[in-house]
Amino acid sequence: MSERDMSFQVGDQVIHWVYGLGKIIQLDEKVLSGHTGKYYVVQMRDLTLWVPLNETGGHCLRFPTPARDFQKLFRILASPGEPLSPDRFMRKTQLTELLKDRTLESICRVIRDLVYYKRTKKVNENDNSILAHARNFLLNEWSVALSVPVQQAESELRNLLETDGL
Repeated sequence: MSERDMSFQVGDQVIHWVYGLGKIIQLDEKVLSGHTGKYYVVQMRDLTLWVPLNETGGHCLRFPTPARDFQKLFRILASPGEPLSPDRFMRKTQLTELLKDRTLESICRVIRDLVYYKRTKKVNENDNSILAHARNFLLNEWSVALSVPVQQAESELRNLLETDGL
């Protein structure tokens, strides 16, 4: 196994790039299509995922953002929003592109920009869905990283978004 494959251990809290916060509960070996592979078994609330220990799995999981990095995220959230396209298809492409790097910084930019956009323009179901997913993702990681209840993180997020860089 490569060093990358061994970066996570049973008991580690991890962030899955789609599903968010989880915990590695075991390492497992499975045979799929005649090939034996090793997997991280990740428990996320009522969902259990088997994430391959290979290169693909390494890109799906990361450790939670350290608490010291949240000041940078707070500055992003409190800064003025970047304009989003009024065209819903172009806006969806903009947001999707922003989220491609799977970082918490990008998630914060998406939240900030959509909240800024919502102040003056009508949003559609896709915008609301992206915003809700991004907020939940951020709030769960915020809660773990800073050891605060999700409700407190949510209140602080609202305050940051209201400052709008002022």
